[in-house]
Amino acid sequence: MPDRDLGTDFLSALFETQRMLRQLADKEARHLGMTRAQWAVLAKVERNEGQKQAELADAMEMAPISLTRLIDKLCDSGLIERRNDDADRRIKRLYLTDAARPLMAKLAVLRADLVQVAFDRMADQDMHRLVDYLETIKSNIRAALAPAAGKTKEQAYG
Repeated sequence: MPDRDLGTDFLSALFETQRMLRQLADKEARHLGMTRAQWAVLAKVERNEGQKQAELADAMEMAPISLTRLIDKLCDSGLIERRNDDADRRIKRLYLTDAARPLMAKLAVLRADLVQVAFDRMADQDMHRLVDYLETIKSNIRAALAPAAGKTKEQAYG
């Protein structure tokens, strides 16, 4: 067997896993009449109700106009509401509506089902170890993306 390229194998497995997980999430979200993107917005708002729309766009790494369209649709569906900020009326803060709560419970079940599919035939300790490794990888990448404190480009890369 030829030598395997660990870097290629890692990236290929990670990207393919992410793509397939997105496909499965899309499929499951359709059962509730929504998209994976709408599901993601609802989940982020639920975790941090009262956040500004701009903060949500940053957290989701989305263009503000794309997020605005999603939020408009969720508002029209009665799932999210925009409220004025107490200190600055130009700022809109996002909240789930009471009508969204039963849907969020259904989405929690779907999320648990997705996790169950992903972790099928894995021991609990392996699942925890995998998550820990992915968190370490994420932290390493975040550090690589952060600008080097006080260094010029030449100092940081050369």
